[in-house]
Amino acid sequence: MRKLFEFIVAKRHWMLFIFCEIISIVLIYRNNIYQQNMMLTSANAVVGRISKSSSNIFSYFDLRKVNQELLERNSLLEMEVIRLREQVSSKEFDNKTFDQVFLKDTALTDSIFARDYNYKYITAGIVNNSTTYLKNYITINKGSKDGLRPDMGVVSSHGIVGIVATVRDNFSVIISLLNVKYMVSCKVHNTNITGPLSWKGGDTKYAYLEQLPTHAVFQKGDTVVTSGYSAAFPPGVMVGVIESFNMENDDNFYSLKVRLSTDFQSLNVLCVIDNKLQKEQKEIELEARKND
Repeated sequence: MRKLFEFIVAKRHWMLFIFCEIISIVLIYRNNIYQQNMMLTSANAVVGRISKSSSNIFSYFDLRKVNQELLERNSLLEMEVIRLREQVSSKEFDNKTFDQVFLKDTALTDSIFARDYNYKYITAGIVNNSTTYLKNYITINKGSKDGLRPDMGVVSSHGIVGIVATVRDNFSVIISLLNVKYMVSCKVHNTNITGPLSWKGGDTKYAYLEQLPTHAVFQKGDTVVTSGYSAAFPPGVMVGVIESFNMENDDNFYSLKVRLSTDFQSLNVLCVIDNKLQKEQKEIELEARKND
């Protein structure tokens, strides 16, 4: 207490000066309209800048939540695109097949759009991701409790990622497309010629679409998508674009170098594709092989 008193006595001149300044400012503010307006304008400007800075800070910390919401919204839009493709292709097929039998049968036509949608997305965060090995895997924070099971396809907001390999209650491991043992059936967009796409190691930006016949028509820059021949992926999922192409060793097929649309080194949130007809498709295909 004595030290505080000594400090006040030692600084009394400065304190008296500050006190007088405050009194002067108050008197000027109360008795002069111009000074009042100036002070209010300055105060509003300062408060505005502080509010803008604080808003920018809070917006930065909300980016993770906003990004998650955008990815979920993007997943819904992706599902809608696949659904529309499915409906259009089904409608075209039914029209070509049944036009001669069911002329202007609106009930048959409308029933196409009432079919149940076969795919849905389950979003998941990445726990671990490897890109430097010949066999790379990704661990996600969703498991059987969330409806995941082996052989489900996995995509990012940019394109294909891989396939679910192992599932536990709360986690799952994905075989990445950057795995030399993994292949997926793909095609050049707007064609019906398919081939296996696989990664050969090395650069994580490129994979190779092989066994395309020499009569196939394509060019550099064309889009490569999933063929739909696998139960894991619907047709038309983005894979990448053609970077270059050349003949394979036997000169009967093309090998296409594909620049992948997914950047595997910056993955954040993934979407697992749940095909509710996958189990039935796999079972009937397995049954057919047993009869060979």
